Amino acid sequence: MAIRNFFKSKQKSKSQVNETTPYFRIGGEEKVRELANSFYDVMEHDPIAAELLAIHPQPLDRLRHVFFLYLSLWLGGPDDFQQQYGHPRLRARHLPFTVTPKLKEQWMYCMRKAMFATVDDIGLARKLLAALDQLAEHMINSE
Repeated sequence: MAIRNFFKSKQKSKSQVNETTPYFRIGGEEKVRELANSFYDVMEHDPIAAELLAIHPQPLDRLRHVFFLYLSLWLGGPDDFQQQYGHPRLRARHLPFTVTPKLKEQWMYCMRKAMFATVDDIGLARKLLAALDQLAEHMINSE
């Protein structure tokens, strides 16, 4: 199955999540929440991500939750993000911020560490990281 098909989402609840989605395959709500929290834990505590952390409003509690909702949607899980915030429109949501290639690399560094700490299926983790790298590349709006 192509990675692109993993991320198609129609309005659905937890009970409607397809067992072939990455959301289901990595362990559902609990694991996706763990992934989101691990991502922000790395950002908060690893000096390599200091510049990335500096552009995020503190405390990170709200961002952790919103990121969890977004990841759930992106991974083919429930569409709570879309129900609460509308279409993700990630590029538009990130335009008010200066996103440089360096910040993108820091973001991917945090995500790689979080992904490999959370997702047991290394092959799936690599596919997800490749897709996230393309998505993160699209967020760059400044050199």
